Formats: sequence, structure tokens, C-alpha cells
Amino acid sequence: MVEEDLELERDLGEATIVYEDPDEGTVRKTVPNEHVAYFQDHWIVKTDEDEEGNDIVRRIPARRVHYVERSVEQFEEEVQTLVDQVQSFAADLRTKIPVGSGDDEESDVQPIEVDVESEDDG
Repeated sequence: MVEEDLELERDLGEATIVYEDPDEGTVRKTVPNEHVAYFQDHWIVKTDEDEEGNDIVRRIPARRVHYVERSVEQFEEEVQTLVDQVQSFAADLRTKIPVGSGDDEESDVQPIEVDVESEDDG
């Protein structure tokens, strides 16, 4: 059995998104966790597939979403994912925005370390 097969067999949990639809009012939709994502101020939810197997998704503006509730195996893993995303975003910003005094000397600005404590750590 290859690694991809193992991933498909693993239960990734479910997500419930509650949002306002202009035609339907308040909508509550539950989908597998991998079928909902947040990107560019929108929640993206896979709603179906077309005849060719392409995903059909609905983009919901964040301002219309009341909440998204997810079941996860371990909350610590979810938090670490968020920390990784923030660190990646910060690293990306550092490459785009000059930091420091502007002269050729090295900047004394240091990266901020984020420590996620698990329940075992105290």
C-alpha cells in the first residue's frame, strides 16, 4: 500500500460552515475537512464535482460567515498549522518589505520565536 492510500484512509474529520446566502438565508453545511479552506478573505467550500471530475466550489465572503467549526484529531496539530502559516507569512513579508535603518549595515531586527506549549509541557 502506498503512502497516498494511507492518507485517503485516514479520517480527517468534518467541518461545518454556517453562512448567510442571499437566496437561502442562513445555511449550515457540513463537509469533510479537506473540502473547506480560507483564502483571500473568502471561505471556499467544495459543493460537488462536474461530469469530468472537476471540483465545483463556492466562494463565500468572510463577512457572510457566522462561524466554521471543525473536528480535528488533536487541537495542538491544528494550532501548529496556524503557527506555521503565520511564520510563513511573516517570512514572506520580510522578503518584500525592507527592515532596518536603510544603510548597508546588518539589521538588528530579530525574528520572533513562537512556542506552542502542549498539555504535556505544563
